[in-house]
Amino acid sequence: MVIRSVSTFEYWPSLPLEEWQDTYATLHRWTQIVGKVRLKQAPHVNHWWQVPLYVTARGLSTSPMPYGQRIFEVQFDFHDHRLIVHTCGEGGTTSSPPLSARSVAEFYEQFMGLLRSLNLEVRIWPVPVEVENPIPFKQDRTHAAYDPEYARRFWRILVQSDRVFQIFRSRFIGKCSPVHLFWGALDLAVTRFSGRRAPEHPPVPNVSHFVVIEAYSHEVSSCGFWPGGGPIREPVYYSYAYPEPEGFKNYPVRPASAFYSKEFGEFLLPYEAVRRAKDPDQELLAFAQSTYDAAAETGRWDRVNLERMKT
Repeated sequence: MVIRSVSTFEYWPSLPLEEWQDTYATLHRWTQIVGKVRLKQAPHVNHWWQVPLYVTARGLSTSPMPYGQRIFEVQFDFHDHRLIVHTCGEGGTTSSPPLSARSVAEFYEQFMGLLRSLNLEVRIWPVPVEVENPIPFKQDRTHAAYDPEYARRFWRILVQSDRVFQIFRSRFIGKCSPVHLFWGALDLAVTRFSGRRAPEHPPVPNVSHFVVIEAYSHEVSSCGFWPGGGPIREPVYYSYAYPEPEGFKNYPVRPASAFYSKEFGEFLLPYEAVRRAKDPDQELLAFAQSTYDAAAETGRWDRVNLERMKT
């Protein structure tokens, strides 16, 4: 058997925002439709941890969700480009319509109809969140692009980012989120907690305030990947602390291409800098660790009791 060598750039593909922004906008809304089903069905977990999606070997998944005595799971397969719904129990079935260029309205009607055909009656609030000028799903025929190559590239970046974030997460023994993708902003994140309560977070545009209060009820240091948007015209890694301690923004972080954005109130690292690095894993780990150090040191976290001792 011949094992083909795979280059670093194939594992860390390019993702120019201008080349896939239409697919990005459409896919973002598709994930919100599926994510809102998870929000509706999953029992509430602190900081809304019951709502994100998870990276899989083929795409993204809701993970199993309860429906009475049954469970079901929805998956975006970015390898074969299909939307897969699995159900279990007597008469358990699988349905897998293709992912292809179609409007958000068409996707919404087909997906909700698919759930009904599997005897899964789920009602969601059919309006996107955390986007400007939200168009109700049933009416959105504006966003209708799907480029399978760029959807696959996005997933491959999520796979690599998730893998490195899992390593970073393993170094912390305090309260820490899973590595998960929040469909509100379509960002992959992992969040560490100091254990102390935080002051009430100020309102965030296009997000219900009760959602923000729950998400930031305690002090955090959060690191993640975002495909970009608005004034940020490229995919980036980010890291922020809430509440931001005095001195945080001036703390020296790594690598050299990382910087503090006053506009966003967080450290940013261009994805392209990681992709082109000799060792992308170490480049990203250096960013995650040093920005956490910035939060923990300036915020006076109890690091002895929160971090795994090196052996």
